[in-house]
Amino acid sequence: TDWEDYSAQMLEVLQATEELENLHGNGFSDVMANPLCERPRTKFQARGERLGYGIWDLVYRRR
Repeated sequence: TDWEDYSAQMLEVLQATEELENLHGNGFSDVMANPLCERPRTKFQARGERLGYGIWDLVYRRR
């Protein structure tokens, strides 16, 4: 997401869910540097980057 407040809220909710494991430890992924986030760049991501917004990816898996 490119909404920092939303990403922080979702991180808090997901971290409190014992059935899920954050594949990035306790934080967010660096979208461009992390192989776990290999995915196509979306038009929404491109727009956010063009506008100077940060991009935050949360990658979890069920324990």
